[in-house]
Amino acid sequence: MHDSIGIPACFSSSDQRQADEPASVGRSGQSVFISVYRTKLAGQCRLITVTWCRNLLIHGLSISVQGTDGDEHYRCKVELKPWYFWRKQGSKHFIVDGRTVDVVWDLKTAKFNGETEPRSDYFVAIACEDEVVFLLGDQKKEAFRKTGCRPSLIEPMLVSRKEHVFGKRKFSTKVKFNDRGSFHDISVECNNSSSDGFDPVLEMRVDGKLAIQVKHLQWKFRGNESINVGKNGVEVFWDVHDWLFGSGPRHGLFIFNPIPSSSTSAPSSLTSMPLSNQEVNSSSEDYDNAMSSSRFCLFLYAWKEKTADTWDDIILHAVDGDGITNGQSQRIRLRVLQIEAMFSLLSINGCSSFTCDLWLQSLDLNKRSRS
Repeated sequence: MHDSIGIPACFSSSDQRQADEPASVGRSGQSVFISVYRTKLAGQCRLITVTWCRNLLIHGLSISVQGTDGDEHYRCKVELKPWYFWRKQGSKHFIVDGRTVDVVWDLKTAKFNGETEPRSDYFVAIACEDEVVFLLGDQKKEAFRKTGCRPSLIEPMLVSRKEHVFGKRKFSTKVKFNDRGSFHDISVECNNSSSDGFDPVLEMRVDGKLAIQVKHLQWKFRGNESINVGKNGVEVFWDVHDWLFGSGPRHGLFIFNPIPSSSTSAPSSLTSMPLSNQEVNSSSEDYDNAMSSSRFCLFLYAWKEKTADTWDDIILHAVDGDGITNGQSQRIRLRVLQIEAMFSLLSINGCSSFTCDLWLQSLDLNKRSRS
């Protein structure tokens, strides 16, 4: 069941678009966080998928509830544009197996702090049969008041999480591997150990401490290794083939899979198969686990941006490569600063792609004028 609210480009109900999710996200350049929870709703154990999406101008929220056959989904999608204040709170309802399911949200005071997901002052709730069966955010009392329902006795379980993040060299996230644990800072960074740039090194850190270092990455672009995160064992898989040998939008895939405490041996090596195929298999297995299962997987898609860091890099490249005069470079610099000032006033980050487009347009005009 679909509503009529406009949605960001990263949201799509088509099966083809969902199957080609990494490629579509790469083309759109939007950060996307997808969390899958398992809980009891309308008399059955179902999956609830929460998707947050962010680009330069808007945030988006999508909530999907699994149907009876496992394929059909009931969706509620909201686009949060800065100039649409009335859409930052509201409600939708749909019928699941003959029972009314209400989705209620209040994001009018939500603080995103430049992130894809809100950090505080919000709630998103799903209510069914006089119970709030699913709740996100810190405004829990307000959620119970607006829904008029009591808390459910069953706590939703986080099954898996996908994060599509963009950067130039370093990619970071926060994750909690079990409900009773604390959040851990995870960072992935790819550097060159030699001046010629042909000996890349991959480093993964947990809470600031080096956990994995992979040298000679051009030969070890796929692999796995076990690490300890607090008291938990975590199997880490990486696939950065596209970083090194791909073209166009390129992403590296990192999977963090907690090792069950009863496990006596580490999982077998999966380096011969691309992780995109492994992910589908592991996700299907997690979804079929019983409600009591504690398995959780984090899928981190790290997209590399091929953009200049600052306007100084742009001008230096232009002057050295195409013979642009100092006067022309000053005009380019002024136009870049004007765009950066405009986005600063809107409290929006990440206009580097616009900066590069501006330079390319200016360079093209200068070439035409000289020809």
